[in-house]
Amino acid sequence: FDGRAVTVGRVAHITGTKNYDGRTKCQYRNRCIRGCPFGGYFSSLSSTLPAAEATGNMTLRPDSIVHEVIYDADTKRATGVKVIDRVTKETYEFKAKVIFLCASAIASTSILLQSKSDRFPNGMGNDSDQLGRNIMDHHLGVGASGKYDGFEDKYYKGRKPNGTYIPRFRNLGGDSNMKDFVRGYGYQGGASRGNYEEMIAEASFGKDYKDAVLTPGGWTMNMLAFGEILPYHDNKMTLDYDKKDQWGLPTVTFDAEIRQNELNMRKDMQDQAVQMLEKSGAKDITPYDRPYALGLGIHEMGTARMGRDPKTSVVNGHNQVHGCKNVYVTDGAFMTSASCVNPSLTYMAFTARAANHAAQELKKGNI
Repeated sequence: FDGRAVTVGRVAHITGTKNYDGRTKCQYRNRCIRGCPFGGYFSSLSSTLPAAEATGNMTLRPDSIVHEVIYDADTKRATGVKVIDRVTKETYEFKAKVIFLCASAIASTSILLQSKSDRFPNGMGNDSDQLGRNIMDHHLGVGASGKYDGFEDKYYKGRKPNGTYIPRFRNLGGDSNMKDFVRGYGYQGGASRGNYEEMIAEASFGKDYKDAVLTPGGWTMNMLAFGEILPYHDNKMTLDYDKKDQWGLPTVTFDAEIRQNELNMRKDMQDQAVQMLEKSGAKDITPYDRPYALGLGIHEMGTARMGRDPKTSVVNGHNQVHGCKNVYVTDGAFMTSASCVNPSLTYMAFTARAANHAAQELKKGNI
């Protein structure tokens, strides 16, 4: 297939010999999900929190549920936040010159929606009625897998923290443009050998069982697609004050679904996975398209979108809330489109950029 590449998935791991403030390179244990004591895999526990602690200016307060940003109508600035202790349920107020909301697309917007005042009767920064709207994610659960003969003398070694990746190849111009849907998708996946269970009818004892345990099964390749969801205005979240949680805060209600564009895309995601597996020599190909709902891709975005016009957006190009310049929103909430790739590093880059902007604005006395 012209214009398609199979490459290794990108991961935020250190692989070189350079030492980063006590962090060392990946040990290839494939235990990233548990946290990495070596700091080879990026996480706040191994990277940003120790760096913040080293400045001597960080106070870490766990079990804190921030639920409101306090607004001062005279200064037109936020003065702090209201907090509930998760365990004791005691309430606190913390003062600050500048506030960053980076609690996740849903939680940050929930805080803003709860931050009501005479100036912001529908939630802080909600002059445009865009707060809580345009929810996006990456739709997944569609693709195909296939089996391969041969290679029985081959086995994978080591514990690489990622598999294969096929970058987006649809709607990039020319022959790649599609009539049935806009934007595109990519594939994550990899190959592996089955275990002994597929070699025997039932667990047993004796020589044959022992031999089966020691004999890996055949090779299987899986291709799982991740597709872009468009920012639909009426894909939204709202607060339910009639159904509150144990801390007395409103729960979140979602009214969001994928539309025809994504459904058409899913057909192509499955068809192309089957075609690529067929042409690579796979057999017993199994296409799949599992039920999907927004949030299952765990890449929620778009509930406090960025824009130049306060009438159509919540934050500006520096991630500042339009109507309250000393409040910044730097998680997935500010995103205006979703692409089809993992978004966390993008959030981090925007957060670093916004933090630098906030520091400069504080020095100038603008916030």
